[in-house]
Amino acid sequence: MFVILSLAVSLTGNSAAGQSSKPATPKSWHLLDLEADGVYGISVEKAYQKLLNDRKPRKKIVVAVIDSGIDTAHEDLKPVLWRNPGEVPGNGKDDDGNGFVDDVHGWNFIGGPDGRNVGKDSYEAARIYYSFKKQFEGPVDSTSWSSDDKRAHRIYLKAKNQIESQAKEATMYVMFLSSLMEKLPGADSVLRSALGKPLYTGNDLSAFKPQSAEVSKARGAMMGLFQQTQQMDMTNRMLIDEVTSFYEGEKSKVEAAQKEPRNFRGEVVQDRYDDINDRRYGNADLMATDASHGTHVSGIIAALRNNDKGAKGVADHVEIMTIRAVPDGDEHDKDVANAIRYAVDNGAWVVNMSFGKSFSPQKKWVDEAVRYAASKDVLLVHAAGNDAENIDVEDNFPNPRYDDDKAWLAPNWITVGASGPTGQSLTASFSNYGLEVDVFAPGVEIYSTLPGGDQYGNQQGTSMASPVAAGLAALLLSYYPELTAAQVKDILERSVRKIDIKVLKPGTEEEVMLSEISKVGGILNAYEALLLAATVKGARQPAAKPMAKPVTPKKG
Repeated sequence: MFVILSLAVSLTGNSAAGQSSKPATPKSWHLLDLEADGVYGISVEKAYQKLLNDRKPRKKIVVAVIDSGIDTAHEDLKPVLWRNPGEVPGNGKDDDGNGFVDDVHGWNFIGGPDGRNVGKDSYEAARIYYSFKKQFEGPVDSTSWSSDDKRAHRIYLKAKNQIESQAKEATMYVMFLSSLMEKLPGADSVLRSALGKPLYTGNDLSAFKPQSAEVSKARGAMMGLFQQTQQMDMTNRMLIDEVTSFYEGEKSKVEAAQKEPRNFRGEVVQDRYDDINDRRYGNADLMATDASHGTHVSGIIAALRNNDKGAKGVADHVEIMTIRAVPDGDEHDKDVANAIRYAVDNGAWVVNMSFGKSFSPQKKWVDEAVRYAASKDVLLVHAAGNDAENIDVEDNFPNPRYDDDKAWLAPNWITVGASGPTGQSLTASFSNYGLEVDVFAPGVEIYSTLPGGDQYGNQQGTSMASPVAAGLAALLLSYYPELTAAQVKDILERSVRKIDIKVLKPGTEEEVMLSEISKVGGILNAYEALLLAATVKGARQPAAKPMAKPVTPKKG
């Protein structure tokens, strides 16, 4: 799972966050316009004001968010949640006969039949390494190996190298953070008492004047964390949870080099993992253990635009279908494949996928689901990843290349890199890149919804850029529902704001043209996309009507 990059970077002393020389970025800058507002947003507000002001959308579009879960009670999201029309909430029955009990707003593929949920999970590299370790550890005789054996050995060596290198780096993070993790609970307790409330933000602390040395020391510790992570709008509870999650993740990387990972998913879900046709597992708990990431992603797409609260989504006539398949660790291929199928079967036209990993042992299952989505004209939008790597040469999964035909790219798939607000940060330093990154979209300091009912804050990553693109795709479809998934992708690509200045290749100081590190060399633009969509003749075929479910007559 993609972590919030500000945590990984700033906590190791490599961030300029909190320095006074950093110019203030307008809140919700990703919705703004370069000419009007001076930032490289996608001109959503301009589009609503000048193109859509007197128009009504023609269709409500369902956008599936495959992620960590969602705060279903959030003030900006509750009214836009997808509602399964055939399901009666809480009656413990599969009313619509789709194989999932009480899937009112979506489904949780990493939940168990007893109500438990997978929170923490292992990394795919560790799972692969230990599955092959007995076979390939030590001297081996490869003379009689089949092609499958040779492929497995290559994957094993890659996993082994990744585990060892990540463990080395993670050891430094753990050493750096261990003392901080010991101090955080005490400092937070002191501040909660001094402020007289359980929740506070970095902005609250900025205005707070300590009355004792103890409180001043506590304020300094927490204030530094808020500033370093660029999360001044986040609550203390959520910030500590995020830092703790990152710390525990780094500890897991250290442990992965020392012992076989626990089978967290198998213990909870209890499905037949090796059988892809065993698809009716999980539970209906969409909030589960930590819905921060999924809640933020969902708000970027669809937070209510006209309620004068918190954040504004890109699209204003959509419903969010929540599908939980991403734990704190690496997602499993089976869950990704079944999440895509669930989205398609239950009416989603756009699927956002803000997750990824560097190994995919059952990629054929995901490929089959991608083909299925293509056959039903469903657009898949995927975050490019946060490793500052060239994904033309580095493995990044899931991806649109089918294992059985690597020359073929799925026509219904768009990969999104992360951009920043100004010319100095047009490419996010963490974003993956390459010609397989179709477009760039805002992904730095993106303001959106957070769990807590009425909470908001900034997060960053390609995880945030992807829903900007998914929201724009849904916006186009809501006004032009006759467009196909491939046509929407084409429109998004042809309507970008071309960048004709040199930018930094992520992770380096090398200056390049954006067209050298992405397919179209531009940043999404809603205003231009809507203008272009108006000129395109849609080719979407009418969906076949599902067979009516037989009604059992009531007795008496």
